[in-house]
Amino acid sequence: MKTVIDAHNVCKTFNPDTIPVYAVKNVHLHLERGEFTALVGPSGSGKTTLLNLIGGLDKPDKGEILIDGVNITALSPNELIDFRLHNIGFVFQSFNLVPVLTARENVELIMQLQNKKRVDIEKRVFGLFQQIELKDKMDVRPSQLSGGQQQRIAVARALASKPQFVLADEPTANLDSKSAANLLDIMAKLNQEENITFIFSTHDARVIERARRVVTLVDGQIFSDTARVETETEHSGLASRN
Repeated sequence: MKTVIDAHNVCKTFNPDTIPVYAVKNVHLHLERGEFTALVGPSGSGKTTLLNLIGGLDKPDKGEILIDGVNITALSPNELIDFRLHNIGFVFQSFNLVPVLTARENVELIMQLQNKKRVDIEKRVFGLFQQIELKDKMDVRPSQLSGGQQQRIAVARALASKPQFVLADEPTANLDSKSAANLLDIMAKLNQEENITFIFSTHDARVIERARRVVTLVDGQIFSDTARVETETEHSGLASRN
């Protein structure tokens, strides 16, 4: 498979003018299209920082990150915004839905920023709400939804622009077991059917168990990188749940 995310000797420090503290140190990471990868490690290990660097939400102090051949560390702020808009979807622990907008409007927003045609927006949004099984909640505001429902809306929003990658920072942290399982089923199905690359930053054993690759960070460095082969039983189980 093609390598689509390539991080070379990436470093990120805090307090660089005094005593620098490495959040990420000399990281080399290569991810292929269609991976379902978990970045794991104790608090302060650098997993969220690395996810933000891959997503272009932050810039490394050293090294470079290439996404599909584009060196995002060399892009200007405006170029980076445009690149994220068309290539990367984000799912945050705190959902980050716009409270004054309905669920439908939250998902539409990213496509409006892309200047998509109204007919294309409506078709895409309806299809996404079918996939997340919340067609009856399209015109409801976030405050009227459960945490699990809000996170499914956040996933739909992340997918609205048809991104190559979805970066999810602790997406199940605020969910109960049933809601977390439903959310992971949806993302695993999209990964398999649409070949969307998912990268998670997580402490959650439920996410780690479902990941096909687990990258463990300790003190900002990669401690281990383990690929996991999905069994036929697990694949059948996913299919039956959906």
